Amino acid sequence: MTRPSHPEGEHAAERDSAKGRFMGSIARTRVKVCGITRVPDGLAACAAGVDAIGLVFWGGTPRVVDLRRAREIADALPPFVTRVGLFVDPSPAEVEAVLAAVPLDTLQFHGAEDPALCRSFSRPYLKAVHVREGVDLVEYASLYADAAGLIFDTYAPGDLPGGTGKSFDWSRLTPALQARLPAPVILSGGLTVDNVAAAIRAVHPWAVDVSSGVEERDASGTTRRGLKDAARIAAFIDGVRNADDRPSL
Repeated sequence: MTRPSHPEGEHAAERDSAKGRFMGSIARTRVKVCGITRVPDGLAACAAGVDAIGLVFWGGTPRVVDLRRAREIADALPPFVTRVGLFVDPSPAEVEAVLAAVPLDTLQFHGAEDPALCRSFSRPYLKAVHVREGVDLVEYASLYADAAGLIFDTYAPGDLPGGTGKSFDWSRLTPALQARLPAPVILSGGLTVDNVAAAIRAVHPWAVDVSSGVEERDASGTTRRGLKDAARIAAFIDGVRNADDRPSL
């Protein structure tokens, strides 16, 4: 397979070798909480030990944040927490406008973006791979061989492109399949405090990405999209650490 061009071309072999080593010797599972819309929620995630937070810049969800709010959240975060900006089929101008206003570390593309667009902003990027029947996961992932990570998420026809609260069949991410992927696996889709430990033990991902699973619930038990629950975040990360056989943070 011919790999796409990349500005780090002469270091591509070293980069890919490093990815392989990371995938084979995970010390702990990293955690990203996506869909942060309030400063206190971002700080609660950091206090619980999160590695990254996600800010959504796609207008088709209640989790979207405007540039002013996104900047407030990003500026409030402590050091060593990665700020990820999520886009769904954006134009280059839309991404550039966000980058000019918000200090993002990493970009996340959750639609059907062309690989050339994903790699055109001088930022590491994550690419969502929607797991559904008839899609060759390795073949699709190979289009984004220079991604920093691949987010495997649930495909739900007619629903949001992510954060649906629905999981997929984790057995599709076999060790043999993962060995053929060009980037580390980030597991997403329907993760909660009740199933995250089982998910980690089944898949052994580099990281997990949660949104609806740590959101507030109204009186009827319905998820309040975009409003995170500090207790759910802390319990989720405890579940991750328990799966890693590490003490809670």
